[in-house]
Amino acid sequence: MAASGDPVARWLVGSPGDDVYATYERIRARGPVVDSKAGVLAVTSHELCQTVLRDSRFGVRPADGSPVRNDPALPDVPGSLTGSFLELDPPDHTRLRRVAAPAFRPAVVRTWTPRIEAVLHHLMDEAEHRARHGADVDLMVEVAAPFPIAVVSEMLGIPDVDAARFARIGALAGQSLDGVRSPRQARALRAVGDELDTLFTRLLDERSREPRDDVISALASARDRDEATAADVVGIAGLLLIAGFETTVNLIGNGIAALHASPQTWYDLVHAPATAQAVVEETLRWDPSVQGTARVAHEQLELAGRSVPAGSTVLVLTAAANRDPLVYRDPFIFDPGRTGEVEHLTFSTGIHYCLGAPLARLEGEVAFRLLAERWSQLRLVPTTRRRPGATIRGYSHLPARL
Repeated sequence: MAASGDPVARWLVGSPGDDVYATYERIRARGPVVDSKAGVLAVTSHELCQTVLRDSRFGVRPADGSPVRNDPALPDVPGSLTGSFLELDPPDHTRLRRVAAPAFRPAVVRTWTPRIEAVLHHLMDEAEHRARHGADVDLMVEVAAPFPIAVVSEMLGIPDVDAARFARIGALAGQSLDGVRSPRQARALRAVGDELDTLFTRLLDERSREPRDDVISALASARDRDEATAADVVGIAGLLLIAGFETTVNLIGNGIAALHASPQTWYDLVHAPATAQAVVEETLRWDPSVQGTARVAHEQLELAGRSVPAGSTVLVLTAAANRDPLVYRDPFIFDPGRTGEVEHLTFSTGIHYCLGAPLARLEGEVAFRLLAERWSQLRLVPTTRRRPGATIRGYSHLPARL
């Protein structure tokens, strides 16, 4: 279908060699609601994306509550990689989100600032030590990935973290957002899901006996008060772990690449590191980690004058909405100095607004500020490599010289 010229199918293929933003413009040119031979509809405007995400007539599951399966012939992937409140509609979504929310309130997250800075300083010290021997530094492998993994693991209360192992699990989970497309992928997801189930079940039982000041202890307490089942809290823990680092890894990588593709913006940040928060917001708009999501119509409805039958899947291409020329001036220019424009949709909107947004913003702010302060002469090596996939966008390798 992609080869025949269907731009929505082209996006679904998710080839890292594609200019994904040119694909969005081809979809946008076909109208407000675009049909695809792949059996889905797509919306690209900021207005329609926001409408679908906020409309209670759409859900993340079909109206009967059954999970979305792209191929019934493939095995289920239960456990920590699925079944979280991210994949549920109200009332279950509301109930479980309430269990996890207290740990990620902005005021609570801000108290982590000194520890977040210490984690990144440590990783940068190690990278500098290796660079003294003439080696390039892979910013994705050595900084962008282990940094948020260490932070969210400490917040949750996971001991003895294998950052490389968690990074591989995160990449696998990110690819699964495009759909489970083979028995081999399904088996790999099941294996890591079982691994995380075992880990979190053990930790939750330990925290029930000996509570600590961490998120897993709070989840264990909610389970023990019958506010959530054992399966619920395992699913929440898995979601908070994977979502807590996978998108932030790519926020940092995409931002570094954007800054160095526009040298003036890097120069401006180096001379004013306090503007790092503006760099975070523009990166989230211009090249977001999460490119889109999907919603299922729970009843027949009308969208921009088009009839949408019940059960239809609508792709909400939020990355395209973030470059809507009706909303943003010069939308294809990376400009951290933007003011007075509406908020991007990278963290979604409505009831599924990203619970971890305050943490992602803080980690991104710390990362860009410290990179500018400590590595002002940073230069990327022209052998960067994008990761495959449509929903999650980022780099697998980002080599640089300090």
